[in-house]
This record gives sequence, C-alpha cells and structure tokens, in this order.
Amino acid sequence: MKDIFIVSGGARLHGTVKVAGAKNSVLKLMAAALLAEGTSVLTNCPEILDVPLMKKVLEGLGCTVTIDGDRVEIDTPAQISSDADFDAVRQFRASVCVLGPLTARCGRAKVALPGGDAIGSRPLDMHQSGLERLGATTHIEHGAVVAQADRLVGSHIKLDFPSVGATENILTAAVLAEGTTFLDNAAREPEIVDLCEMLTSMGAKISGAGTSSLTIEGVKKLSPATHEVVGDRIVAGTWAYAAAMTSGDITVTGIAPRHLHLPLEKLKSAGAEIETYENGFRVRMEGRPAAVDYQTLPFPGFPTDLQPMAIGLSAIADGTTMITENVFESRFRFVDEMLRLGADAQVDGHHVVIRGIEQLSSTHVWSSDIRAGAGLVLAALCADEVTTVHDVFHIDRGYPRFVENLSALGATIERSQEETIY
Repeated sequence: MKDIFIVSGGARLHGTVKVAGAKNSVLKLMAAALLAEGTSVLTNCPEILDVPLMKKVLEGLGCTVTIDGDRVEIDTPAQISSDADFDAVRQFRASVCVLGPLTARCGRAKVALPGGDAIGSRPLDMHQSGLERLGATTHIEHGAVVAQADRLVGSHIKLDFPSVGATENILTAAVLAEGTTFLDNAAREPEIVDLCEMLTSMGAKISGAGTSSLTIEGVKKLSPATHEVVGDRIVAGTWAYAAAMTSGDITVTGIAPRHLHLPLEKLKSAGAEIETYENGFRVRMEGRPAAVDYQTLPFPGFPTDLQPMAIGLSAIADGTTMITENVFESRFRFVDEMLRLGADAQVDGHHVVIRGIEQLSSTHVWSSDIRAGAGLVLAALCADEVTTVHDVFHIDRGYPRFVENLSALGATIERSQEETIY
C-alpha cells in the first residue's frame, strides 16, 4: 500500500502556521556531530522522514542517535566507522554530507553515491576537488566515493559554482585541518550560516559566514554542542505561496523574513499584501494574482526549491510568465504534471512560459520530488473538483505534518492509501 493525498479545490486558506527547523540544515548538523566525541543535541528539528534516515546513516557509523519529538541527541564514540552503509545512504541525497566529517575525523571516508529527488544530476566533482585541495586523494570505487588523507592541510579553494553541498563538505573537513583554509565563491544560504554557527559552538574558528568568502582556521579538536536548527525557509515560502494561490491570508512564524526576501518581493509584485515581523510574516491576497517572471539562482536569489510554487502561482495568474531554471536541469519535470491539471505551459530548454488560466482542472498527478509534491498539492487547491496526488512519500521527507497543517488552514485534504501493483 502507498499513501496518497486526496485534495478538494476551492478552499481559501487562512490562519497561522509555525515552521519547524530546516530540512536542508538539520541533516548537515547531524553529520557535523561526527566531528566531536560525546553527545551533541539539536533542537527545533523537523519531524520528517529524512531525519530517521540520517539517524540510520549515523548509527551505521557507530553513533547512538535518539529522536524525541523535535529533539535529536547524537552520541559519537571515540572510534567511528569510515564507511557509510549503501542501503542507508542511497535513499537520500543529503547523506553525502558525511564525506567531509569522516575524512577529517578518520582520515578516510567511503560514502555510497546517494540517491534522492529526481531533479537533475548533482555530481560530486567540487566535493572531491575541494577535499583534494586540502590534501586528500579521492576516487569513485564500486558505486562509492572514497577519500583518504594522512592529514589535511589548509588551502585556498575557489568553487566554480556556489554549491551548498560542496561548501558543507569542504567546511566540515577544513575545521580539523592544519592551518588556514580560504574558501571563495562559497554558498551563502542561511543553512550554511547555521552550520557555521554550530561548528563555532563546537570550537571551530570560522569567519565570513553568510558571505561568499569563508576563512577557516583549523583546530586540533572539537567538542559536542547543543544547537537550535534554523527555521525552514522553503517550507515557510510554500505557505506564503499557498496564501497567494488561494486568495488566502496566512501568518507564518518561526522564520526570519530576510531569508525569504526575494520570494516575498515577488509575491508583493503579484499583488499580495506582505507584513513582516521579527520571527515571521503575513501574506494576504485578494483576487487573482498578477503574472511575474522568475529566475532561480543561489541565495540570495530566488530558490530553486520554490520554483514549483512559482509555477503553480503562474498557472492561475492573470497574464503570461517566464520562469528560468538555472540550478537543476530536470526540475521542469514538474510541468508535465501541471499539464495534467490543465495548465497552459510550454518548456523550452531551461525556460518555461506559462499563460495563466482562471482555474485548473482536477485529475491524478504524481510527485517526483519533495518540492514538486508540495507544489502539486497547492495546485490541486486551485482546481475545480477533487485531485489525487500520488507518491506523497516525497512530501513527507520535507514537510512535517503537511496534511494536518493544511487542514488547520481550511483545506479539504486527507491521507489515504492505494494498492500498488507491480
């Protein structure tokens, strides 16, 4: 049996929703706990499927991991394994973030090439070259990336692209390297800042967090720490777009509005009223949104993870929208499912042109990744009757209590099951 969501269109969402910690941060923070013997504690963790998956990865390396609601405790022993288990790692992309910590702590790492969302190729070239600049040797062997280093030494590293994953693995390796590492064209995402803050609380010496230039002075040893996970800006952005798509009124708490500056500005251009607070924001939309163009870019640009929501909004907007995808080449697979819902959209390379219509038509649609799944549910709320969303396990990997939160905001949605026939 597989879970499905049954969604009725026509609801105007309203109310308040609290955002938990970021999926794109908590998994990397859990991996960072490998760097220090002892018990590290993470609070404000999202209750999503990827957290127990990362628990399985860390337990395979020798850690003891306890999950209690939004609190995760990781007890890292003096001796840990350097081999990340294939069965655990292959299920989700973020598992590759153990590569840096294992190389730094063990002098060796073997991490199975990970699986995850079907949004395009995400090679490890920059991860490997960064570790090699620190003195490691790397190669691909039997479906795994292997890194080895008798010692890591600080270096000057410049990334070809501000890759979040490469920045994280280089950062978590460099904190225990000898000497100073200068990392240029580093990712600037809030989740990188969150990782830097946890590493600093563990005793690392890092400057430049939130900028494109990081300076890491290596230390000999780190200590465990307690850290609160930063709020999930992508989940918060999803609720913001849900308000705009349904002519709704939603207040989102648990998030710094500056982390969503451009997405909120886009909604304002589409006709929404935006109010920001210290720890949240409110989005109100009256009537049909206006068409607005988008192009995805690394932070502080428009997030690729919110691109499906931008497509959903554009599908019912007044006017024609062009959306340009600059990060993941296969993310427009989502458009095929929007076509099932009656959207007027045409893909041309890494552009999609969308001519807005007043209402979508209900049907069966299939999630291909976390954000596409959430985007399809929001689109279903704008359809005429009842839409069935399949493969919702993707959504469960990134959105805690998604059905419950939507129901509390006034949506008519239920989780059901369908029999899988092979």
